[in-house]
Amino acid sequence: MTNPDVPEQTAGGLMGKLAGRAKEMAGSAVGNEDLAREGRLQQAQTDAESDARREAAQAQQSEAQAQVDASQQENQLERERLRAELDESDREAAIERDRVAAEGRAQSDAQRQKAAADLERKSQDASVQAQERRAEAQRATQAQEAARLEQLARQAEARAAVIDPEEK
Repeated sequence: MTNPDVPEQTAGGLMGKLAGRAKEMAGSAVGNEDLAREGRLQQAQTDAESDARREAAQAQQSEAQAQVDASQQENQLERERLRAELDESDREAAIERDRVAAEGRAQSDAQRQKAAADLERKSQDASVQAQERRAEAQRATQAQEAARLEQLARQAEARAAVIDPEEK
């Protein structure tokens, strides 16, 4: 029999439960209520220790799951950050491509405009030259006509002098 004033160390697990059951049965069989109560207490203590271990294991598992969840969340956030970084990089590349294309179009437009202006200038130069040639041809024609008329006038004067020699 045990001293009720001194706490007793009991074996845990299945052995503690069996020892408690044996004490309870022995106490009931001999009519020793203290021994029976001690057996029930030992069984209860063994159950409590088992529950405590199970709860501790569940707590550890919950803590481990919380760490896994936190790690997964951190990984997800990192993936999202990297995805955003890649998207930003893609946007910047697209902006640069658009800028280069716009510069190319602007250069091409400027070259076309310059070519059109050069063509217009050449066309105007050709038109001016054609006008100058026509004017020169007209002056030459007019000079020839004037020379022909002068010749006709001299011939008419010569005939008039033959007809009336004194009028000179």
